[in-house]
Amino acid sequence: MIDDNIINEAASEMDFSKNHLVDIGNGLELTNYEIDVLRRNDISYLDCTSLKEILFRIESVIEDVDDYDELEYIALTIGERDYYQNTNK
Repeated sequence: MIDDNIINEAASEMDFSKNHLVDIGNGLELTNYEIDVLRRNDISYLDCTSLKEILFRIESVIEDVDDYDELEYIALTIGERDYYQNTNK
């Protein structure tokens, strides 16, 4: 059985705010983590009018940056969000 103290300690060290969605304007939302990665890689996102436009900007620089894995990860999460928000159900 797992000790409750270990679980509580691990949970207290987790940063849940990085997954909080933030309205960036134009009806778009990004997580704090996605915003941080975009900023660190000098990818402009505030003037984008769609998540697809943000994805295009990521794809245009993804091979020229050190944070390739992080950019690839956020491209996947943004792509999934775009799909689910814009697919007729």
